[in-house]
Amino acid sequence: MTSTGPNPAAARTARMERATSESSVLVEINLDGTGVSDIDTSVPFYDHMLTALCKHSLIDMTVKATGDTHIDVHHTVEDTAITFGEVLRTALGNKAGIRRFGEATVPLDEALAHAVVDVSGRPYLVHGGEPAGQEYHLIGGHFTGSLTRHVFEAITLHAGICLHMNVMAGRDPHHIVEAQFKAFARALRAAIEPDPRVEGIPSTKGAL
Repeated sequence: MTSTGPNPAAARTARMERATSESSVLVEINLDGTGVSDIDTSVPFYDHMLTALCKHSLIDMTVKATGDTHIDVHHTVEDTAITFGEVLRTALGNKAGIRRFGEATVPLDEALAHAVVDVSGRPYLVHGGEPAGQEYHLIGGHFTGSLTRHVFEAITLHAGICLHMNVMAGRDPHHIVEAQFKAFARALRAAIEPDPRVEGIPSTKGAL
């Protein structure tokens, strides 16, 4: 894995490449963007979710990933999430001046998801509320419902953030997943946003 960043001359940016025998992933982000995305993971539904993540977090992101999808998309999806988490952590730097906490409740027709983010430096995921059987649905012909939680696990672990995600309502598997990605995006947007009233690192410990 190779990485660059953060680059203070170009706001909060980072770039990373991750290569294994199972996948090859490139992720580049700008936390202070406008939500522009260039996503190609070779998993169409995952591309759709990551594009929504960019749009609603206002993070500019390029993702190029290939892998052994002829076996299963699991490796490519997981490694992309790992790389995104690492790049997010790198781009945040020491986290000085950010709001740190963010919360969002997002509907998508009958589905409703609630997300709370703490850019704490301590990885933790609480994920619940999906209807029984959601994990077995194959969405878009490739993306298994169980991958949703797995993506959030990988992001939280490698970004060093705490995420509480709760599905409050939902029937359509596509909507249930998309509402979660959009809720995460909106909560993350609030958490990483600079707060003009914050001086230094928003923690009594002096570090995040």
